Amino acid sequence: MRELLGVLGFIALVQGVLGLLHEFTRWHVGLVQRLALLDGYEVYASVALIVLAFALFAAAESRKAG
Repeated sequence: MRELLGVLGFIALVQGVLGLLHEFTRWHVGLVQRLALLDGYEVYASVALIVLAFALFAAAESRKAG
């Protein structure tokens, strides 16, 4: 479970950073800008993904190994 939380946190962190990178540089990377549901809220969604990533990392650290 600990590894799964770490992997999910890493994916959320990467997608959040790529979403912010897309907003500020207009590079076409990441999945956040491809979701029509988030149209106009891409920056907020990217920041939320980064916060979620740190929460997942903290949850992974609080779990026992094994």
